[in-house]
Order: sequence, then C-alpha cells, then structure tokens
Amino acid sequence: MNVRKPPFSRLSTLTTALGLGLSLLAGSLMAPAAAQAEGQLRIAEQFGVVYLLLNVVRDQHLVEKYGQQQGLDIKVDWTQLSGGSAVNDALLAGSVDIAGAGVGPLLTVWDRTYGRQNVKAVASLGNFPYLLVSNNPQVKTIADFTAKDRIAVPAVGVSVQSRYLQYASAKRWGDQDYARLDAYSINLPHPDAAASIASGGTEVTGHFSNPPFQEQELAKPGVHVVLDTYDLLGPNSPTLLFATEKFRNENPKTYHAFMAALAEAADYIQKDKAGAADTYIRVTHATIDRADLLKIIDNPRFEFTINPKNTYPLAEFMYRVGAIKHKPASWQDYFFVDAKPLQGS
Repeated sequence: MNVRKPPFSRLSTLTTALGLGLSLLAGSLMAPAAAQAEGQLRIAEQFGVVYLLLNVVRDQHLVEKYGQQQGLDIKVDWTQLSGGSAVNDALLAGSVDIAGAGVGPLLTVWDRTYGRQNVKAVASLGNFPYLLVSNNPQVKTIADFTAKDRIAVPAVGVSVQSRYLQYASAKRWGDQDYARLDAYSINLPHPDAAASIASGGTEVTGHFSNPPFQEQELAKPGVHVVLDTYDLLGPNSPTLLFATEKFRNENPKTYHAFMAALAEAADYIQKDKAGAADTYIRVTHATIDRADLLKIIDNPRFEFTINPKNTYPLAEFMYRVGAIKHKPASWQDYFFVDAKPLQGS
C-alpha cells in the first residue's frame, strides 16, 4: 500500500482543496475548456486495481502504438488525483483530456455540462464490487453508524462511494433521507483511509473504497464488511472514463487510438492475470504482496471490460432525489456512441 503521509496530516489541506475545487468547477462551466492539439493526450487516474486497464495501457505504450498505426506520434501525460471533484475540475479546466472517476462524478459533470461542454463517458474500466468496511464491532449495517463514527470516501456527496452510500440510505430510510450519512462522511484518499482502518485509534471507523484497499483492510483482525455494492445493484461498473465533446470531435485519431488501446488492455488482463499483477506493481510502485494481488485480480466477481454494466440504476436514483436535473433515457445518453458501439447498460 502506498502511504506517504499520516492519515490526517493532509485532511485540512484536502478539505480546503476540495472547497476551492467547487469554485473552480463553477467557474469552468462558464467558459469552454481548451482542447489539446491532435497527438497529445492527458489522462487523470485515481488509486486502485480498478484502474488496471490504464496501468496496462501506460506500461505497454498502447496509445502510442495505435497512434503510430495512423501515422500519429501521440504524447501521453499521466496525472494521479484523488476524488471525483478534483478529477471533474481538472477536466473542465482543460488540464486533462480523459478523466477517470466513478459513475457518480460522471453523472454530476454530465448533468452540469449538458448542452455546453457535453461531458460523456467513453468507456468502463470494468465491473467490481466496492465494499464499505468498518473496524467498529458495533457497526453491522449502515444503520449502526453514529455521530462518533467517520466514514472515509474520496469525495463526500460526489464520489461513487458516497453515491452508493446514499443509494443504500434511500433504500433503508426512504429518498427523503438519502443523504443521512453524509454528515458522518469525510474526504480522505484511499491509501490514507486504509491506513487509518488498519491501525485503528482514529475517528475513521468506516472506509468505502475499492480493490486492493478493501481486501487489504479485511485481512486485518476486526475489520468486516458492512455493505457490498453487488448486493445493492448486482454486478456493475463503478468507475468510468470520460471526456468533453470538444476533445472527442477535434482529436479523432487520438481518441480512437485511446479506445483501441483500452480494448487491447482489457483483453490482455483477461488472458494474463499474472502479467497484469506485475504491471500494477511496476506502474504504481505498490508494496502489496504479489500473490495477494494476483488473488485479488483473479476474483471471479471481477470483470475487466470497457463495456459498462448496470450504471443506469444509479443515474435514475440521482435524478429521482434531485442530485441531477436532467433525466437520461438510458445509459447511452451519458456515453458517447462510436462507430463500434459499446455493449452496456
């Protein structure tokens, strides 16, 4: 696990940064984001095995490979951020071209840019169960969290983990109380939150994350599952890649090289899990045990694919509770439809 700072040394900084990020988001909606010239691609990713497709694309220089097939030398820049708010801000400010974040942040930015920048998803990163875990023995269900507990998520009220928690809250207490547990949630990057859960002794008693952090936490005594997103929605695609309409239209060769690269990466992971595990360690410099990582990647509930699955229920929920103003008729409303269309839901 990559833990560079104590869990709370960055909390106030993160909170301030996210607050500034909201201002940046509001400002960026007033002016169109600048598009990069054809042959340049800037990608923002976050933490975890769910970004393995991007790790493979990066390690094997697949975007460059498919660009060269079109006679184009593509320069790819990689940025790692934490939280859907930061990712959305970077995309709308024109700092990145392809953003990786949860379906919740995608729906938020799709709704806010509707008829303007027209941000839409380009692909899924796969289907994975996200787990809310706790080290508090009194917490068996989400109803057991109290004001003494804090649930770490990447971005309160925005990240897909936070949206899943709201979805679960609405099922338990009704739509009018969908945001009940937001008051107990805090912004914290996955590596820092995982360290807090593993060590104990902090106010963070819950963490809603993704692989491999959730599996590493569950290996610690006393840490247990409170909520499994597959129990909420069934197998689904929690994390997506998205872009502005302007970038897609003005950079067709770069865009299609990226899509071809993703498809090859997905095929590679499905066929060579051991090689994919080595790639993750090499690219992310993670200190996780290789055997443990391979076991995580080989989980039969995981599917590495660019085709989205079961994203629409969250979209319908977010519209129903007023989190987004535009109601998509189907998943294809918030995905770009290419010549070779995705097969999804």
